[in-house]
Amino acid sequence: MSIVVVGSVAFDTIETPAGRVDRVLGGSANYFSLASSFFTSVKMVGVVGSDFPQEHFDFLKSRNICTEGLQRVLDGSTFHWVGRYDATFADAETLSTQLNVFEHFSPNLPQTYRQSPYVFLGNIDPTLQAHVLERVKKPKIVACDTMNFWIYGKKEELLKTLKMVDILIINETEAKELAEERNLVLAARKIRHLGPNILIVKRGEYGAMMFTGESVFSSPGYPLGRVVDPTGAGDTFAGGFMGYLAQSGYSFEEEHLRRAVVYGNTLASFVVEDFSFNRLREISLDHINARFKEFTAIASF
Repeated sequence: MSIVVVGSVAFDTIETPAGRVDRVLGGSANYFSLASSFFTSVKMVGVVGSDFPQEHFDFLKSRNICTEGLQRVLDGSTFHWVGRYDATFADAETLSTQLNVFEHFSPNLPQTYRQSPYVFLGNIDPTLQAHVLERVKKPKIVACDTMNFWIYGKKEELLKTLKMVDILIINETEAKELAEERNLVLAARKIRHLGPNILIVKRGEYGAMMFTGESVFSSPGYPLGRVVDPTGAGDTFAGGFMGYLAQSGYSFEEEHLRRAVVYGNTLASFVVEDFSFNRLREISLDHINARFKEFTAIASF
């Protein structure tokens, strides 16, 4: 079962205590797609400039990712983000954001994408998220991400989009801001009344929490001895989560959802071990399943 993902495709220049890289492949759509591609086929929607090399297209296609929906603007440059992390790796300091062709991005879904049963709406303008959903025919499941920029800047539009969403995947601060509630449990309750049946709260090194109508589930973060670059970890989590659901056949069964959360954490634990997608290029599904079993051992009692 294929997944359509809409989001940013970017070059990242990143500095962390572990080193620095310049103009490496990044963006929410890329991180999500590469994580999902371990489980199922992915159809990407995004935009790049003339500076986006053919080798990147070839790499994405080699990972069962369709790039037919990846627009190329020949007289423009690809989105470029420059950021820096301090020793805590808690939050990135943005040094430069060059939106370039992404500034006027309007998602274009090829006809071959519109029957896809699974949709993930990356962190883009909620008006564009709704635009995408209007063009997909009766998807089985719609998940989305958002951020404080849209929560404060386009809340009315975001609330309209959330009414069409099954799963919302955001971090703890964003959940509290969206609900205007300091307590996470109460915030989750309010958000679920806005539309999404399921709320997943990303908590960085502490893992993730899932709130459903049935229960609350918490999955720990994988204990890593060394973190190199946390960029894209949240989108990688979402890709692992949705990829597992699409591969195994989505259901609202509690056990099924919980396994998907742990697979999301598993993929995220790999991506932070190196810059960009270096670790995701190296590992296989066997590596992922082995670490998934380690997660099970860590959390069981």
